[in-house]
Amino acid sequence: MTAAGLTATRGGPLRGRVRAPGDKSISHRSLILGAMARGTTEISGLLEGEDVKRTAQAMIAFGAEVTRLGGGAWRVVGQGGFAEPADVIDCGNAGTGVRLIMGAAAGFDLSATFTGDASLRGRPMNRVLRPLGEMGATWIARSGGRLPLTLRGGNLKTIAYRLPEPSAQVKSAVLLAGLHAAGGARVIEPEATRDHTERMLRAFGAQVEVELMADGARRITVPGGQALSAAPVKVPGDPSSAAFPLVAALITPGSEVTVEGVLLNPLRAALFLTLQEMGADLVIENVREEGGDQVGDVTARHSALRGVVVPPERAPAMIDEYPILAIAAACAEGQTVMRGIGEMRVKESDRIALTAAGLAACGVGVEEEAEGLIVNGTVRGNHPVAGGARVTTHGDHRIAMAHLILGLAADRPVSVDEPGMIATSFPGFVEMMRGLGGQIETAELSPA
Repeated sequence: MTAAGLTATRGGPLRGRVRAPGDKSISHRSLILGAMARGTTEISGLLEGEDVKRTAQAMIAFGAEVTRLGGGAWRVVGQGGFAEPADVIDCGNAGTGVRLIMGAAAGFDLSATFTGDASLRGRPMNRVLRPLGEMGATWIARSGGRLPLTLRGGNLKTIAYRLPEPSAQVKSAVLLAGLHAAGGARVIEPEATRDHTERMLRAFGAQVEVELMADGARRITVPGGQALSAAPVKVPGDPSSAAFPLVAALITPGSEVTVEGVLLNPLRAALFLTLQEMGADLVIENVREEGGDQVGDVTARHSALRGVVVPPERAPAMIDEYPILAIAAACAEGQTVMRGIGEMRVKESDRIALTAAGLAACGVGVEEEAEGLIVNGTVRGNHPVAGGARVTTHGDHRIAMAHLILGLAADRPVSVDEPGMIATSFPGFVEMMRGLGGQIETAELSPA
């Protein structure tokens, strides 16, 4: 019995200008804040991937009116709060969506049951549940705080919570719950994580204070009893998605690719700095402000890359980009050391293990650590990575896309299973890469 997969094959240079799909993090938040607010929120550039669509359906279940107008344009009419949903909320594969929604829902007097696909049901929610429980929320869940889970919200009390590990999802859940907690909420993060929630809450009329503490940590405070007002949202291009065509250009001889309108928030753009340190011909132009954040056009040209040691403190600003960075490292000369990335093990899959396994199957020397990955670049002159492997993705969209990019530059084709999951974050990925000249085709894969 065979199953449909995708196979990427080395071909000619990649050339063209494209626009990355809307930023996934901002897309989730625009729907949630729009539903929590009173009034009509107009959204442009929304990522229309499966994860974000699940969040849109959840907001309808919580009482908002959500309408797709077409081409990334959406309208959310919020009632100033959440109503109790009549049925189970199925978040599919959306880890960001379910954690942020649970935080928002905890502030209201309601019960809500959440579930998801097999991957999401296997991911522990304790990191979010712990602070929500300290605020007064209760729940019934499977062992380890796994979905399906029923959350009971309302009557929350204040909290001052220091994040035990960097997590924008946990920070955001606490801040959203704090909007309706007596005394509000304070979150202390020892390492700065993406700050979209803070920025967007201000845009929706909330009071948010951000202070730099003596030890370098950030303290974010939201007073309780705050009502949000509808606000327009222009979603910029997702830097995590832009990374795939850009790295493809860097590792494919003769290539030049420009991705337009990419979010350049300093807490999201660390990959671009890292690639430049590796010797990438990566140029950022036409920098402007859109929706309260900087965006720009990023051009990548084929480059002779070299291995580097990535500072561990950079991890929170590029945690989703390590799989594609590992592909660039495989096509570099020398060793690339990535540490402080233990968060990768609790994403849609154990991304450290799957990245290491995929690279090893393609002939790349790789060492897996508990919270790190060391990639020994195989490229000497024009000698490419061997490739020739079928990579098991466990339904992880970023693992699939990263190894397809490797296949475009490898000596032999690289195949991935379960490619349908790519649509969760990057609908149109295959079409975009084909439009740039990439050879990615549907393939029938026999059982592994």
